[in-house]
Amino acid sequence: MRNTFFIAFTIAMCSVLLFLQVNCTQQVEQKPLTQEELIARGSYIVNSSGCGDCHTPKIMSPNGPVEDTTRFLSGFPAEDKLPPLDLKTVAPGNWYVTEKNLAAWVGPWGISYASNITPDNETGIGTLSEEMFIKTIREGKLMGVGRPLLPPMPWPMFARKTDEDLKAIYAYLMSIKPVKNKVPDPVPPPKLAEYFSKK
Repeated sequence: MRNTFFIAFTIAMCSVLLFLQVNCTQQVEQKPLTQEELIARGSYIVNSSGCGDCHTPKIMSPNGPVEDTTRFLSGFPAEDKLPPLDLKTVAPGNWYVTEKNLAAWVGPWGISYASNITPDNETGIGTLSEEMFIKTIREGKLMGVGRPLLPPMPWPMFARKTDEDLKAIYAYLMSIKPVKNKVPDPVPPPKLAEYFSKK
């Protein structure tokens, strides 16, 4: 009797464990996000990742520089000029330097400017397809095939995000207010001396 009870108990426990294992490994079908949910997710990613730290011009407040929300994600202000700089400061092994907006950086790679990532068709990313946006981030190249994305753009971190995350970022960026602002082209290292001698 004891042996029969032990066998029945063991079979029952194995059945319960097998049932739980099968139910735990079943994939829950995920429904695609609505456009509204995609934009909300993109907003969360963009704003929690600090994209505005470089891509939004700053204004001075009693608490120091804060983002100028009227120019949200519009990149380095077209009307601004960089102050003079002793190039020995940014020689390899020395400093990397930024300006008051944290939107232009100077280092051994030359001068890089934070891009206008608003959906403006002329000066922003308004004509960039979702596919090209994802390729740009994944490969770290402008338009997915052009020049490398320059420091301090943390594209390798963004390249590790899921396709769904990158689609959400794209959807959010396409939903914000377009700001017309033509960001200057980067200045390569051989042209640094010429650039700063004009100051």
